[in-house]
Amino acid sequence: MLSSQEIGTLITALGTGIGNDDFDIEKLRYHKIIIMTDADVDGAHIRTLLLTFFFRKMPELIEKGHIFIAEPPLYKVAKGKSEVYIKDDKGLEGYLLDAGVQDTFLKITDDYVLSGRDLSETVMDASNCIRLLDKAGDHHIKLILEQATLTGVIHKIKNLGDDIDSQKILCKRLDKISKEYERGWDSKFEDGNKLIFFRTVRGVEETVEVDLMKIQSSLVEELGHFSSKFKDIFTEMPVLIKKEATVELDGPTSLINEIMKMGEKGISLQRYKGLGEMNADQLWETTLDPGARTLLRVKVDRDRATEADDLFTCLMGEVVEPRKNFIQEHALSVKNLDF
Repeated sequence: MLSSQEIGTLITALGTGIGNDDFDIEKLRYHKIIIMTDADVDGAHIRTLLLTFFFRKMPELIEKGHIFIAEPPLYKVAKGKSEVYIKDDKGLEGYLLDAGVQDTFLKITDDYVLSGRDLSETVMDASNCIRLLDKAGDHHIKLILEQATLTGVIHKIKNLGDDIDSQKILCKRLDKISKEYERGWDSKFEDGNKLIFFRTVRGVEETVEVDLMKIQSSLVEELGHFSSKFKDIFTEMPVLIKKEATVELDGPTSLINEIMKMGEKGISLQRYKGLGEMNADQLWETTLDPGARTLLRVKVDRDRATEADDLFTCLMGEVVEPRKNFIQEHALSVKNLDF
């Protein structure tokens, strides 16, 4: 890395020198050293290389709080004459949900209708519930866990193999949310831990296999908190109403999906993959302006310094095997995969 022309230019610009004998932080020419990279896998790699360089060769810059990471927005949302920059996917989801809730009603019964703040709170609960369901992984298992939460049998899910009544309740619920020609759900218990839900659609049997041993007790407990919140809302099939549009819902997932669709109407969305996609004014407004930009200060916890050192060695070292093992171990945790 030290043979790189760019790194040589960086060392010269900082003015501190490098190495145990030559490094002098008193000669540092800049109070803030800001790492700015694109919001893709290449940008993340470059950022990691630079952090490795500072951590290995100029650790005092990190210890003294001089290293920062810029957080340019990932999105620009335009609606009418207004423009909003949004930091990340979570921020975009929040924006779209807020927009979707406006002038929207959730009709549960003729006498029970949610709107405004009450609807916003329900949408927030639904969003949090979905984040928990995402931990289950498979789409079909998420469906089973979601409907188990709404029917109140989620707290029994680990022992559902011996609870025929709860299985029937869940199958009845699955039929309720299915189209007429897709009904006929049934269940069976196999191998001491596999609960299998099945139905026949157009002569073809569909099955959903739930390994009860793999469902974490902590996940069941957290989902259980939402049973009481959603009990009265999703017992029947509530209807989401916005102007002339109406749509029937079967749970938190469909609520969030439909609210998001409503929030997307009438907006123009631009995703910035790289800082080079912004013009000069946009770059100043979002990333360079000291009064508006978002910066993360790079720190190393003294108690975790050894852990940080080991991680840098694993990811950026010359030995391939530890890096390969790390990637395999964390592959399923990746959220932003760039092909």
